[in-house]
Amino acid sequence: MRILVDYRPALRARTGVGEYIHALVHAYTAAYDDAVTVFTSSWKDRPPPSLASELRARVIDRRVPVSLLNYLWHRTEWPPVEALTGAEVDVVHAAHPLLIPSKSAAQLVTIHDLFFLTRPSHTRGEVRRDYPLLAASHARRADGVITSSAHTRALVSERFGVAPDRIYVCPPGAPSWHTLGAAPNVPQDGYILFLGTLEPRKNVGVLLDAYTRLVEQSANAPRLVIAGSPTADAAEWLDRVSREPLKAYVTYKGYVADTDRETLYAGARALVLPSLDEGFGLTALEAMSAGVPVLASTRGSLPEVVGTGGVLLDPGDAGAWASAIHRLASDPQWAEDLGRAGLERARAFTWRLTAIRLHTAYQDAIRRRKER
Repeated sequence: MRILVDYRPALRARTGVGEYIHALVHAYTAAYDDAVTVFTSSWKDRPPPSLASELRARVIDRRVPVSLLNYLWHRTEWPPVEALTGAEVDVVHAAHPLLIPSKSAAQLVTIHDLFFLTRPSHTRGEVRRDYPLLAASHARRADGVITSSAHTRALVSERFGVAPDRIYVCPPGAPSWHTLGAAPNVPQDGYILFLGTLEPRKNVGVLLDAYTRLVEQSANAPRLVIAGSPTADAAEWLDRVSREPLKAYVTYKGYVADTDRETLYAGARALVLPSLDEGFGLTALEAMSAGVPVLASTRGSLPEVVGTGGVLLDPGDAGAWASAIHRLASDPQWAEDLGRAGLERARAFTWRLTAIRLHTAYQDAIRRRKER
């Protein structure tokens, strides 16, 4: 097969969607000898010279602004990707919910969640402008839909009217660490870690409410480290952590590069993820695979991912989060048991299995394209 994958979400800072598409291509080319091309496009950002060898894929890079190309693709469905790349392919795989125009290739879209429908006021730019209006029709027209969880698969089928057999669950695989992953990671003086883009759905406000309770009750509350790129909506949270009573207890690190994530997890006694919605929750899997105890919310795909590998909490109950964090900091046996449970749960997620599922999705999509 000749496959073209939209690599643009991974071109700058590889946050959730970008990290997923990068690792997905890496896993696929490790498992199959198909001809894979990754397509990038930006006015400012260029892919690293090592990308082709790292992914075992051809790289096609064009100096076209992302916003311009997305407007043309989303609103006019032009130009076909073949005109931009000069490549004839069998499959075009979009990393987002909207189709990439093609003259003759099978088309797949990727839908991690439906947050753009459930809370559109918390989205921005083209996601707010185009996704609610177009995603349903694009999903129905696609030759296949990729999701990272069974939870999202059910939502896409129900909300968009897509037959379940056209939706393929391709979850991330657990990462491999250099020093972590052999045993629970619960350093006695470790910090509580939040890792993720600071956007409304991450619900950092309830975490700060919980921490305010903790520090008011005890001067020995563990340090909280917040790592992730800020958005305009994060201003209130960043202001709170710069003032008392949180100033002495909370450290904001900003975006942490992929190469530094293992060090970040190594210093953590627990990961907290109080999200209002998650299409998957990659940081939960990362933490579990590193032996770091996980406290996650009961929303979105997190119960499916975490399972028995962590503790699930109501994302609106600051008191419950405060109590769980306090226990993790003060009960070493409980923390170690949670770390061990996470390690066991993480073994269920492998990139090899995901690559096999993706290969099936590509084959089925080509067949459907021929039939229509």
